[in-house]
Amino acid sequence: MAKENIEKEVGINALNARAAYNLANVNKTPPQFGALTPKWLTRFLEFKGLDSGIYRVNKVVEENSPLEVLCSRTKKTDIIPEGFVDYQAEPREYKLNSLSTIINVNTAIEDVYSSPYDQVQEQIKLAIESLRERQESQIINDDDYGLLKNAADSQRIQTRSGAPTPDDMDELLSKVWKEPSFYLAHPRAIAAFQRQCTRRGVTPVFTNIAGGTFLTWRGIPVVPTDKLLVDGLKKPKSQSGKTNILLVRTGEAKRGVIGLFQAGLKNEAARGLSVRFRGVDNKGVASYLLSLYCSAAILADDAIGVLEDVEVGEYYDYD
Repeated sequence: MAKENIEKEVGINALNARAAYNLANVNKTPPQFGALTPKWLTRFLEFKGLDSGIYRVNKVVEENSPLEVLCSRTKKTDIIPEGFVDYQAEPREYKLNSLSTIINVNTAIEDVYSSPYDQVQEQIKLAIESLRERQESQIINDDDYGLLKNAADSQRIQTRSGAPTPDDMDELLSKVWKEPSFYLAHPRAIAAFQRQCTRRGVTPVFTNIAGGTFLTWRGIPVVPTDKLLVDGLKKPKSQSGKTNILLVRTGEAKRGVIGLFQAGLKNEAARGLSVRFRGVDNKGVASYLLSLYCSAAILADDAIGVLEDVEVGEYYDYD
């Protein structure tokens, strides 16, 4: 009403904007969920599909060398060494973890309000993204198979001074030196590392991989994730806080870290994820069950290293 009065005052003899708005088509977005992340870990990690939800990691009993050999140039005897390679008698088995949720949709709403966006599909998309977020968190933090809890003690190191320095990242690299794939760190830990590089006059290199831009150290991408918590939080309110940085080698052929999923699911909507229609109740509410089956396995101790007690809140005056 106020706009109409203004238009009359300035002498505009034309249809006003408010009335015209009722005839206009409005461009709109699908639902935007601000808590979603790129989930780079599950993109960078190699995954293996399972037949029956169980993955057994058979390991050789570790020695300096699996078998002694005879070298003809340096031999001191003509007797060829003999022996065998022993295996662990009770290898570890990984069982898939189930992550599930149910989506309810009013069929009357679905019938009337599904243009231009299908209400059911939008609900299912957001539910799938939520399950994927939890999957990434479980791969890192789960008590049974999470990377943080299952890294070997021999593969854990402490920062020298709290803040993550180039020296610390190099020390971590010495723990996972066999074809390392990527570092994994909270965004604030990455920022803290960049400040340390700036302080030392070191300029890290950036690279584009899988549609993202990543800082690299010694040619290895540093992948961000908020599932590596700072003082137990994704979004810490305090200026300071401690977290961990991981270095991972991935791939079954490399005896690295791999993600696990159930292959060949009925009603499979994505890798390891099924969407099942549960029916419509007497109130006209349709129900859908979403189930994601996942786990992770560390095939060799040196496939992962952990830099612990990483302080993210140290700042400096650069004069």
